[in-house]
This record gives sequence, structure tokens and C-alpha cells, in this order.
Amino acid sequence: MSLWLSLVISAALSYLLGNLNGSVLISRLHEHDDVRLHGSGNAGFTNFFRNYGGLVSLIVILVDGLKAAAACLISGALLRPFGLQTEGAVLGAVSVTLGHNFPALLGFRGGKGIVCGFASAIVIDWRVALIIFLVFSAVYLSTHYVSLASILAAFSFGAAFLVLHRGEAWVRAGGVFLSLLAVFMHRQNLLRLLRGKETKTDFFHRRDKK
Repeated sequence: MSLWLSLVISAALSYLLGNLNGSVLISRLHEHDDVRLHGSGNAGFTNFFRNYGGLVSLIVILVDGLKAAAACLISGALLRPFGLQTEGAVLGAVSVTLGHNFPALLGFRGGKGIVCGFASAIVIDWRVALIIFLVFSAVYLSTHYVSLASILAAFSFGAAFLVLHRGEAWVRAGGVFLSLLAVFMHRQNLLRLLRGKETKTDFFHRRDKK
């Protein structure tokens, strides 16, 4: 198999995996509903939790995390023969996140890619995963703003790739792209944060609060 064919297969397969959206899938199977018809209309974990709550929300994380990890592992394996395993994993991460955020099979109405990004980081570089986990946890626990925690974790994601992968241009580029994409997906949340109108979410209780 040629390099170009491996690249195309990796990107296409990862994008299709991204279309397997945990929130949409579980809301349909478990709730006989579509999470996108409620709350923010977003097909992500936070909106799912706000509307349905319960331990079933953990299945959403499992689905989205596993599909992202699978995309990175498969793409990395396909590009390993060319000495591009890490680059392949990053390609998988970018493609699966694009598939999650803009799923063609779901009318391009997806999530925001935070769970995908975290799971991808675990596969690509556990140090990056640890950094974004600590940043997200610290910000969320001190503010209960999931969006703020996600935005700052996204910034730390890109920064970590820049610092930890010097000399790996494509790896760094992929990390920065995913970082900026996550911030872009949270642009409305950012505006609400600046206006003081963003909703807080307590994952230990289902009810949201202002």
C-alpha cells in the first residue's frame, strides 16, 4: 500500500468513526430521543448529561473516547511502515474529531470534540493527556463552568504539543489545529462567559445553575 493511499484510508476511516456520536446514539437507544432537540442542541456529553443525567452519561464518554482512540491506533498502524506512526495517530485524531464535530451522516450537527481530544491525547502522548486533565479538573472544580475548563484545556493541549514535540512539525501542527478547533467550537460559550450569562454544570448533581 502506498503512502498516499494509507493517508486517504486513515483520514476517511477516522472521519467515519467520528460520525458515531455517543450522545446521539445513546439518546436514541436508551431514551428513544435525540439529544440535539434539547438544551443547547449540541450532540456532546455536557448537553446529554444536562438533559438525561445518570450513569448512562458515562456510556457517551466511553463511545466517544473509544472511537477516538481507535482512530488514532488504526491510523498510526497504517502509517507505521513509513516511519510516521505518531503523525498517523495525529491524523486520526484530527479526522475523527472533524467527524465528531461535523458528522456528514448526522446532518453535520455534532459535538465539540473535547472527549475525542482527550482520548486522542492518551494514545498519542500520555503527558499531554495528563496536562489537559489537570487543567480541566482544576478549572472545572473551581468554577463549575465546563466551557471555561474545556477552552483552557484546549489551549493547554496545543501548548503541550508545541513544547513536547519539538522537531515534529506535523505533530505540532495537528495539536495546534485541534486546540484552535476546540476553542472555535466553544465560541458561543466564550461570548456568554464574557457577558456573565454562561450556565454552570455540576456533574455531581443533575441540576444546572447560573
